[in-house]
Amino acid sequence: MRAIAAADAAASEYRIRILGDNQLPLPGLSEGKPGFVSGTGAPAKITIIRLWQFVVCKYYYVRHTNRKGNSPIRMKLTTKFVMYFVSILAVLVVVLTGLSALSFYYFSVYTTERHARSVAETVKVGLTESMINGTIDKRQQFLARLASVPGVKNLQIVRGPEVIKQYGPGLASETRVIKSVESALASGKESFEVIDADGDLTLHAVIPYVANGQGTPNCLECHAVSSGTVLGAVSIDISMVEMRRQAIVAIFAVSLAVLAAALASLALVRRMMNPLSETAKAVQQVTSQAVGGNFSGRISQHGSDEVGDIAININRLMEFLEREMTTIRTRVAQLMGHQVTESGNQLVHTTEMVESLVEVSQFKQAIEEDQTKIEIYQRLADILRVKYDFKRFTIYEIASSKNRMTPILVDGEIDAPCRYCDLQATLDASFCRAKRTTREVNAVDFPGLCTMFRPEAKGDTHICLPITQSGSAGCVVQIVIAEDEASLARLMVPFVAVYLREAGPVLEAKRLMEHLRENALRDPMTGMHNRRFLEEYVSTLVSGSQRRKSVFSVLMLDLDFFKQVNDTHGHEAGDKVLKTLADLLMRNVRSSDLAVRYGGEEFLLVLSDTGADVAMEVAEKIRVEVEATKVPLAGGVLQKTISIGVAEFPSDSDTFWQVVKFADVALYQAKSRGRNQVLRFAPDMWDSNERY
Repeated sequence: MRAIAAADAAASEYRIRILGDNQLPLPGLSEGKPGFVSGTGAPAKITIIRLWQFVVCKYYYVRHTNRKGNSPIRMKLTTKFVMYFVSILAVLVVVLTGLSALSFYYFSVYTTERHARSVAETVKVGLTESMINGTIDKRQQFLARLASVPGVKNLQIVRGPEVIKQYGPGLASETRVIKSVESALASGKESFEVIDADGDLTLHAVIPYVANGQGTPNCLECHAVSSGTVLGAVSIDISMVEMRRQAIVAIFAVSLAVLAAALASLALVRRMMNPLSETAKAVQQVTSQAVGGNFSGRISQHGSDEVGDIAININRLMEFLEREMTTIRTRVAQLMGHQVTESGNQLVHTTEMVESLVEVSQFKQAIEEDQTKIEIYQRLADILRVKYDFKRFTIYEIASSKNRMTPILVDGEIDAPCRYCDLQATLDASFCRAKRTTREVNAVDFPGLCTMFRPEAKGDTHICLPITQSGSAGCVVQIVIAEDEASLARLMVPFVAVYLREAGPVLEAKRLMEHLRENALRDPMTGMHNRRFLEEYVSTLVSGSQRRKSVFSVLMLDLDFFKQVNDTHGHEAGDKVLKTLADLLMRNVRSSDLAVRYGGEEFLLVLSDTGADVAMEVAEKIRVEVEATKVPLAGGVLQKTISIGVAEFPSDSDTFWQVVKFADVALYQAKSRGRNQVLRFAPDMWDSNERY
């Protein structure tokens, strides 16, 4: 009760100061009511809620006075800790009380259910013995004695239909059937229900008796029924009032014990917080100075425990920072290629350079996860345009094998024409000074250094930065700068160079991967796509056709009697014939079509947005041209013919590989009918029993 009074007094004081002076409404409080709860209730619950009210009122008071400026109150570490600790204690007590109540409830129900089953089993055994001994007509006395057992409020036996049919309805009480008993007789399953009527807590249990042939004696000896028949049910009402009373007492005791332990812990912790609070205040002052770049502040030691160790370690840290910050700043500046400045906040300067290194690391991680080179170039363009505000720039890619420079991004635009360099440099990369020397070309400090630069406006200058790959320039980044921006650009270029240095190895790896992938998806002899490429491309092909609601045709082509070429003239002659045919096919298809060496002397063409009729014309044109083509060999001239099968997607089939199979069937028919011809697939060509 003292705790309640103290909580009410503290809460009322803060409430009066808030509502009386400042008229600040609080949730859960009303005029004339000092507490959250009115009326009767558990004392532990009232105490918890009033303690929580005290915490909330104090929090609102402090926040309100700070916000309104009535007094320059600043919440101390100890005060905040006490508030948070009290909040946690309140939640802990409520949770433990709730869990205890829930546990006692389920335990009480479980215990009462077992009690009900025991009573039901006693009734069953008693009735069985009465039937054996011939005293079944005195069962009412037996049931009455059981009903007088403490806790048992009501006990009723109800006969099932089969028992009534064999022995009659029995006593009057055995024929009164309530809904729960009727359900148990029908389903043969027991049921339990907790009923709370005006504070009288009761467990209503209905347990059916099911006949079985096990044991001696067993049900089937006296009852003319089959095993599994419901013989009857017992309805039992057992009071749970005493269990509930005991549970409330136990819960109350647990809550008080937890609350007392929590309050004792709070008092002890608060006493121990004072040295920590003083140390924290000193740490705040020292760190505030350090944020301003002054690391000379020190902390007084309070005690020889962990708090004292904090002061010692903070002092050591400040000495270390003061000694090492200059070294760190110098090393990072050297890595970034940045001039060290002694003025200003040195910690801020060092942090900015370290953040730049972190951003470069994140940039490298991002480009390593990109799939193509163009994605990396776009990231570089974003760095130049967004981070460093360069609006005019060009990223060139150098093809060393062709000695050419290709503008990839011009002012952020993909595949835009070259704007700031002489076209001669793009055709012959050796004219580019940055590519040739693999060094920075700084026309800001040395005007006219590169003769290939073509300024867009008077006063424009430029800086070219090579991206080194395997010791040579793989790319060149050209930054075009206006005359009034030259001094600022000169400071930014070292930071840009760091990004380019990290991008170089990644770009080289992407270039090698693209080269390897291209080789893996092309036939090395003919230069055409191979079957592996077709397998990867088929989903894109079909989805695009379905999206456009268009058709495409598949042509399966096979040279006639090609094996004779290898047998007669050798494999070198066969390779030459295949190369000649591949060149002929590539000339007769569009860039949007697909030409594939399917295997051996078989080729496959996919004519996009082309129906079977037009495909037949294209196929016939190819057949005629192949027949007229003469392949020069060492021993003379060789002429070959070709057979072609045509099928259409999706009219022949809406499955791509089935269309390929149909084109192959048509090719097979063309071979069977004499070769050197084009056949369109027809349904009568398909024989499900034939192996193709």
